[in-house]
Amino acid sequence: VYLLCLHYPDLKRPFEFYENYVDYPDLKRELEWSLFSNETFEHCSKLNHPLGIKKDYRVYGSSNGLVCISDDKLDTKSPIHIWNPSVRKFRTLPMSTNHNVKFRYIALQFGFHPGVNDYKVVRMLRVHKDDAFAVEVYSLSTDSWKMVEEHPLWLKCTWQNHRGTFYNGVAYHIIEKFPLFSIMSFDSGSEKFEEFIAPDAIRCWSRLYIEVYKDQICLLYYLRLFHCEEAGMSQIEFWVLQEKRWKQMRPFIYPSNDYFVVGFSIDNELLMEKSNYGNALYLCNYESKQDRQTGIELAV
Repeated sequence: VYLLCLHYPDLKRPFEFYENYVDYPDLKRELEWSLFSNETFEHCSKLNHPLGIKKDYRVYGSSNGLVCISDDKLDTKSPIHIWNPSVRKFRTLPMSTNHNVKFRYIALQFGFHPGVNDYKVVRMLRVHKDDAFAVEVYSLSTDSWKMVEEHPLWLKCTWQNHRGTFYNGVAYHIIEKFPLFSIMSFDSGSEKFEEFIAPDAIRCWSRLYIEVYKDQICLLYYLRLFHCEEAGMSQIEFWVLQEKRWKQMRPFIYPSNDYFVVGFSIDNELLMEKSNYGNALYLCNYESKQDRQTGIELAV
């Protein structure tokens, strides 16, 4: 029911143009985390790191009021915390056995797995040695990590930590298999992998987002301005995963070409960011095509 945002003090950016960010070397230390209402966008409360640490940190997932945080620049030695901001309590995860591994890519995800009634943290690594792929799963109930030993052949040497999401205990990632793309799923309970070939229209991972819409995994893919049939509008192609197949939905049409997907809200409204207007947030209703603007100016 809340938006957890990294923002500028007093919710105002202290410079006019985004390019001038380099002129403010101390600005990043002034950024703040706060909770905002997901309906009115009003400021609810300011948050501090549970350990009182000033260094930058990042949210790697949230579920049922619990938030997984770690270093902004993630490393195998980065401390990982599961935090309840409402009651100001947290747990620091034990260090995994892979904390000295040299890696090329690393990803961290968190969420609740209803099938095993447990909270899971999934960490994926593409290590330098033999370009191997590694997966570790942390279980809150046992407070321990487990290495997943078996990986499918199609996954080796393909994972590069493009965008992903975590839903019902399953981690999803975009896999690039030039010139095609696929979606990898990993169930943190059964430790099973699956692959779903992406629609042929997808040709660029940087314009592809994987989200959850009405309890279904979905793909959002930006088309360039001139591909939209409506003049002066931009278009997002939209698919949902149903019975292991991608079903194409009505595209999302929106004005201008300056919106970026943040994700879907619990009410299935699309949260978007308009970067050339002070990084304002827009909450857009997919069915009605209406939107609401926030007064939050983000640090992107």
